[in-house]
Amino acid sequence: MNRTWTTLLTASLMSLTIPSHAATLLVGSYTDGASQGIYRYQFDEQRGHIDPTPQQVVKSVSPSWLVLSADRRLLFAVNETPGGNASSFSVSAKGDIKPLNQVASQGDEPTHASLSHDQRYLFVANYAVNPDPGGSLAVMPVARDGQLKPVVQQLRHRPSGVNRERQAGGHVHSLVSSPNGQYLYASDLGADKVFIYRYDGASPDQPLSPATPPSVALPPGSGPRHLLFDATGQHAYLTLEMSGEVVMFNVSGADLRVGQRLALTEASASTAKAAGGLHLSADGHFLYVSNRGTANEIVVFAVEGDGQLTFVQRRAVEGDHPREFALDPSNRFLLVANQKSNQIVVMRRDAKTGKLGETVQVLAQDAPSDLKFID
Repeated sequence: MNRTWTTLLTASLMSLTIPSHAATLLVGSYTDGASQGIYRYQFDEQRGHIDPTPQQVVKSVSPSWLVLSADRRLLFAVNETPGGNASSFSVSAKGDIKPLNQVASQGDEPTHASLSHDQRYLFVANYAVNPDPGGSLAVMPVARDGQLKPVVQQLRHRPSGVNRERQAGGHVHSLVSSPNGQYLYASDLGADKVFIYRYDGASPDQPLSPATPPSVALPPGSGPRHLLFDATGQHAYLTLEMSGEVVMFNVSGADLRVGQRLALTEASASTAKAAGGLHLSADGHFLYVSNRGTANEIVVFAVEGDGQLTFVQRRAVEGDHPREFALDPSNRFLLVANQKSNQIVVMRRDAKTGKLGETVQVLAQDAPSDLKFID
């Protein structure tokens, strides 16, 4: 065999084993069982395949929600335990993760976090299963080296009490900033409200203050969970966990005005209503919403020019309890973290129709809770 053919054969074999573009996938998980914390995987965007051997495992107690800084050089996680914490990590250019420090969140079972647009503060949602003292919003400064500082501000909300079992206390479930960074929206499942705060990064001890209006009321017993803005900032979408619905808002200043409210399932049983995460496709044309409970599916909506939603598809997640999900960087695949069936399911996605197609891969992963791509 001559040198030319040898070179061609070697290149051909390499193309079969080395992805043309591999993205870095981070998986947060609950550590009550076999999981050890945060897993770093390689994801082949051409095949929609996760390399089953982790590139790195970072030991951390129940890092259920992950947050990446704007430059992708810092990683933050909430440790969802009684007496919760938030942890900080550095991320190298190669993707290696190194622990920096951990700070008490001054609340129980933190479930969500986000960074202010200027990257100066980490906002932590303490869900708190126990209604006394209930959940809270905690504000932690981020030092220049990426380490977290102790909580400087803590805010609590009055519960609605509509559902005596689940709404006897406040339960802050997510914290999301407006696209312009001027406001922070706190979805409180226990209060049936989204609370709105004005953000002022120049006020180091009290960066948050009530906005006008200070809150948006949702239907009694609906249980607001996760909020998402579109790229224009003119529309927002919210899951109502307990009623199993998604709400479309028209945004006016700080205010959220209900434009549409849609059920995620036709089933009447409360066990089929457990709305979870939601994500927009990169082009903003489709919205994907998870519904857990006995439904265990992803519901797909088309997004019209005025932000209104039109039903497209319901797709089974082929597992139990889709805690979170993510679109890969190519937007050709959707990955689902099925917490209770201990698996990550990769589905093919049609960019034109928005529909989810065949299952490409099912990866065994103990109690996955969040999925984030670094690149």
